[in-house]
Amino acid sequence: MTLQQLEYVVAVAEHRHFLKAAEACDVTQPTLSSMVQKLEEELGVKIFNRRIKPIALTPVGETIVAEARQTLVQAQRLKSCVDEAQNSPRGTFSIAVLPTIAPYLIPRFYPEFSRRYPDVELHITEMKTSSIKAAITNGEVDAGILADMEGLDDFLSTTLFFEQYFVYAAHDTPLSHLPSVKTSDLREVPLWLLDEGHCFRDQLVQFCQLKSGRRSQRSYHLGSIETFMRMVENGVGVTFIPELCTFQLSPEQRELVRPFAVPVPTREVVLLTSPDFVRHSIHQILVDAIRQSVPSEMHHLTKVQKHVN
Repeated sequence: MTLQQLEYVVAVAEHRHFLKAAEACDVTQPTLSSMVQKLEEELGVKIFNRRIKPIALTPVGETIVAEARQTLVQAQRLKSCVDEAQNSPRGTFSIAVLPTIAPYLIPRFYPEFSRRYPDVELHITEMKTSSIKAAITNGEVDAGILADMEGLDDFLSTTLFFEQYFVYAAHDTPLSHLPSVKTSDLREVPLWLLDEGHCFRDQLVQFCQLKSGRRSQRSYHLGSIETFMRMVENGVGVTFIPELCTFQLSPEQRELVRPFAVPVPTREVVLLTSPDFVRHSIHQILVDAIRQSVPSEMHHLTKVQKHVN
């Protein structure tokens, strides 16, 4: 029994398909299938029911895969402990990032980070908050970048920066003529909001005391900030954008940006890890790289800002 065999078994369990699992593991299907079959022969059981499509785990296979996942996590932790003992930031480091943070933050720090630390390979995946918490707990990722909120007490959290929200309003809406937007100004305008479960949306709905975003969801289900921005730019309604997004806007797009009136809703962006996290060297250089990539005024919460969570 080898760690590689366990990795292949877990991949097949996740993809429910041998070819897709092989592609994910960057091996040929015959190689992966052969290794899985050898493990089954060694254990004297069938891990997968290949007679149905998609393939499924057998009852004993469920147990084997659960144990395999834990073994792989422990093996990775052992490697991490060795790297940390050598005080050498190297190896693969996986990060899960909120979709409302990733497009605006990753391009700011990733190129310089990769240049300065070529021995560290960052693997970045976009996930919602609930998925990030589960992935950290299960050892599927090393860390998460998300907005601070209730329910993170079981994790270690390091503040990266504070980011205020802005209103993005079409030219023909009443908000486009205001120097700043009060929450009461949002009650009667058509809003483009992300689906429930996005902390970006949930925090703003609560702060602005908005009853619902159902009107926009009936028009566009599972939208993104970028999609809603295109709607606004074409003269339809209002949406919200994070501060880092504003640095990517053209002069024409900046004309659609309106600040919130005081107190300005602001989210705290944090790096989240598990309580038994050991890769402190990479953690520190990552935190430093991210902080250096954002304006210094975003390092602290100001008096006119209100932390939302």
